[in-house]
Amino acid sequence: MRNQNLPSGQRGLALVETVIVLPVLIFIMVATAEVTNIFIQHNTLTKLVRDGARFVNDSVFNHAAGVMGLDAQLIADTKSIVVYGDTSNTGTPLVYGLTTADVSVTEVAPQIVEVSATYPYTGILGTVLTGVGGGAGTSLSFNLSATVSMRAL
Repeated sequence: MRNQNLPSGQRGLALVETVIVLPVLIFIMVATAEVTNIFIQHNTLTKLVRDGARFVNDSVFNHAAGVMGLDAQLIADTKSIVVYGDTSNTGTPLVYGLTTADVSVTEVAPQIVEVSATYPYTGILGTVLTGVGGGAGTSLSFNLSATVSMRAL
């Protein structure tokens, strides 16, 4: 039912306003989803690196000899903890696309072990957000990184 009290120039105005505002609202929703996904991925990566640092911290110090024992097997197990959540080195990575090559375990000082991971993040919409009107695209690929240092106990 039409509202007969509207002037003839006002008919269809709501449709024009919707056409103008809808792209802006869609852009805001997509941008919010993208930023939220970045925060979730970074938070998950930080938690995994922290778990790896705790794992290596429990095993690295030889109390009987009083020395650090950071060997190749312990480094491989720590990388597996960061990527897969266990030492089996199999399964699905807990962060999509993260590999053991993205994780490093080093002794940075006497009795201090550092675990770090660099994750190549790709946006929800792909690697490039195309420009509007033929403009240059915006890259949605960048590295997220997390580093945790702990003193061996």
